[in-house]
Amino acid sequence: MSLKDAVAKYVKNGDHMVIGGFTTNRKPYALVYEILRQGFKDFVGESGPAGGDWDMLIGAGRVKAYINCYTANSGVTNVSRRFRAWYEQGKLNMEDYSQDVIMLMLHAASLGLPYLPVRLMMGTDLVNKWGISKEVRKTIDKLPDDKFVYVENPFKPGEKVVAVPVPEIDLAIIHVQQASPDGTCSILGDEFHDVDIAIAAKRCIVTCEQVVSNEEIRLDPTKNSIPGFCVDAVVHAPYGAHPTQCYGFYDYDNSFLKVYDVASKTQEDFEAFLKEWVYDVPTHEAYLNKLGASRLVNLNIVPGLGYAKKAEEVR
Repeated sequence: MSLKDAVAKYVKNGDHMVIGGFTTNRKPYALVYEILRQGFKDFVGESGPAGGDWDMLIGAGRVKAYINCYTANSGVTNVSRRFRAWYEQGKLNMEDYSQDVIMLMLHAASLGLPYLPVRLMMGTDLVNKWGISKEVRKTIDKLPDDKFVYVENPFKPGEKVVAVPVPEIDLAIIHVQQASPDGTCSILGDEFHDVDIAIAAKRCIVTCEQVVSNEEIRLDPTKNSIPGFCVDAVVHAPYGAHPTQCYGFYDYDNSFLKVYDVASKTQEDFEAFLKEWVYDVPTHEAYLNKLGASRLVNLNIVPGLGYAKKAEEVR
């Protein structure tokens, strides 16, 4: 499908949405930009380590509640600026779990479990303090009434463990290296939580660097990560993870991340950034043209190194 059609068909206001990738790795920015363009809002967002993807959605006022462990453009911004500002100003309902628990919650969703017992977080403020109160939770659809509850281990009477909720995911958006028309996806490098959310979500949109034939992607099934029956839409979007890196294809665009770091310091400059790079750019193809061919080519990785390097610097 086209990017515009996939978002229009499968994204809904108020979705419990999870975004794939990891901080500045293989983030589906082309999808995030199109969601912003089309005006979708009121998301209950859930994510493993996030970055500018959720920071933009939060800063644009599209997120009703946010469940997370870490939001930053690693190496450039230690804590994403709009996320931090909106939370500190009381404009964002945000709940904090540890990174390992968030990842296990998403895995539990792929297994269809009703809840997840863990020992993690015990003895810390992650259980002693709640970011979203029980009273506020009751006013937000698709949020559980409790951050967690203590339950007894049925196999060791007297031992308490933490039972955390398992998310009921409406929408997963993911960027991969290769996908076939039937939805089969091949992810090179770390898969993060992408396979789990593709399996768990009611709807899943995938953008990819390359579309390959159904026959080609089956030649080596060991390289495939997501089965086609989990995917609702495949969108061909080269450089669809820019400005983050896509393993095996291109490196981070560090200068772009630094521009966003500065622009996101104030709400006014952030909105000007969105106008220039999202709202005034009608399509992903127009976004790539605005970036320029030479800039994109210079991000391409050097095989054997795994990152971008000028030809004269390769030894």
